[in-house]
Amino acid sequence: QVQLVESGGGLVQPGGSLRLSCAVSGNIFSINAMGWYRQAPGKERELVATLTNGGSRNYVDSVKGRFTISRDYAKNMLYLDMKDLKPEDTAVYYCKGSVSVTSSSVVRTRDYWGQGTQVTVSS
Repeated sequence: QVQLVESGGGLVQPGGSLRLSCAVSGNIFSINAMGWYRQAPGKERELVATLTNGGSRNYVDSVKGRFTISRDYAKNMLYLDMKDLKPEDTAVYYCKGSVSVTSSSVVRTRDYWGQGTQVTVSS
């Protein structure tokens, strides 16, 4: 069983900052690429940022220069540092990880999602 749990969301004023965290736990063989996604009310879930094991980062244009994705490999943690937040950043933020587990000596890899954390940017 693999679990991803996000934390760090909240209410922040425009121009403010937040750090989101995602903790990965369970019977993990390896964690591969990870990413952050968000879903605003009435909109589809969109990619925010991804990070591969090789260190390649990818950001949606609207957050480039403001958001930074990082990872603590030893602690199985993923982070999203957000600065200069704007009202249009308001959304539920989800963590996604490509995680490999072993079952009967077979390695299986699939995507796992967290439950989401609400970020609200408002004055």
